[in-house]
Amino acid sequence: MLRGSVANFRCISAAGKTIERVLNACFDADQPISDQRPTRAVLVRSEDFQRNAGDAAAIPGTALSIFLYRVEVNKVMRAAWSGVASFDGQIHLPLDLHYLLTAWADNAEWEQQILGKAMQCIEARPNLTGPVLYPTADWTANEAVHLVVEDLGIDSLMRTFDSLALDYRLSVPYLARIVRLDGRAVEPPASTSTVITGLTPVGASP
Repeated sequence: MLRGSVANFRCISAAGKTIERVLNACFDADQPISDQRPTRAVLVRSEDFQRNAGDAAAIPGTALSIFLYRVEVNKVMRAAWSGVASFDGQIHLPLDLHYLLTAWADNAEWEQQILGKAMQCIEARPNLTGPVLYPTADWTANEAVHLVVEDLGIDSLMRTFDSLALDYRLSVPYLARIVRLDGRAVEPPASTSTVITGLTPVGASP
C-alpha cells in the first residue's frame, strides 16, 4: 500500500538541518560562552572551512560547524528494507550519515566549552523524532534519527582534515542513523510505435 508521506530525497539535508536547529535551540537556552559572545551551530560544506573569505565566510567567529563528510548505506538494514519495498512498491534506502562537529572560537577554553555544550545537548536528546525533524523531507510519523558519538580513530580523523587542506581543529565525530530515503518507483514510459491503418501500398490496386 502506498503511503501519502515518505521521507524523500531531502532526508539527507533535513537531517543536518535538524541537528543544526536542535543545537541552536540548546545554545539559545544556555550560551556556552556568554550572551555577549553568542555561539551558533552552522551546517557547512568543505569550502566553508576557508575562513579567510572576509564577509563571505560561512562560519562565524564563535561557532560550532556541522560537516557531513560521508554518506553510507547501512548494510545491516538494507536487505530488510528491500524486502519491505517488494510489498509496498516503494524504495527504502537506509543511510548512515557521518558528521564532524568542530568548535570555533578565539581561544582553547572557549572552543572546549562550545564542544562540551554541544555534546551535552546531544546526549540529553539523542533521538530526533516528530516535530523536531526538519520538515522538508516529509518524514513519516514514526520516523526517528538517532545520534551517537562515532568511534573514529585518530588516524582517520587526521586524514579527514588532510583532505580538507585544513590544520587539525578540536572536533568530535557523530553518526546519525538510520536516515531512511524513501520514494515511489517511477516506471519509464513504454516504447510505442505509430501504426497507420487503411493505407494502400504504392503500386497496389485499390
